[in-house]
Amino acid sequence: MFVLVHAVMSRRNTQRPNKHGPAGWKQDDRGVVAIEFALLAVPFLFLLLGTLEICYAYASGYVLETGIIQAARLIRTGQAQESADPQAAFEAKLCELTSSILDCSAITYESIVVDSFSDAETIEPEYDEDGNMVSQGFSTGDSGETVLIRASYRYHFKTPLVDLFVPSWHGGDSLLFISTYALRNEPFTF
Repeated sequence: MFVLVHAVMSRRNTQRPNKHGPAGWKQDDRGVVAIEFALLAVPFLFLLLGTLEICYAYASGYVLETGIIQAARLIRTGQAQESADPQAAFEAKLCELTSSILDCSAITYESIVVDSFSDAETIEPEYDEDGNMVSQGFSTGDSGETVLIRASYRYHFKTPLVDLFVPSWHGGDSLLFISTYALRNEPFTF
């Protein structure tokens, strides 16, 4: 028993470096993992948070896209035209569909009656000096008319330095999502 304890103790003593002076510090490897983690934790957390925020930003664009398609159904079927205020009905439906992720007050939308689907391709959105879309009005059209519906939402990044890795519209720390939907109204009669 004494030999075993003595052997373990002597092995321990040979593994421990002399802590006197810088030469002993070089040989002491205790705490290296903590130092490596401290050096890598901050970049890792920024990378993780940046990835999550980019996912959230593109999810916001997807919610805007599906929200505009579903809200446009009110115009296509004539339900918006049948209501007292078509724009308020459209906006209420759009906000209902997008408010889970987006701030509805930050969504800019427009609805324009065009002659044909090919004309809808030629109508470009208008922007202000900050790069935000400016609405060109709201018209739901009549039965059988072609309507171009467009909505935009500017997502502002919250994680620092993410804007350096994502192409932004008009510079800055944001992404501008634009959803465009062209439709022909059904032959409704009121």
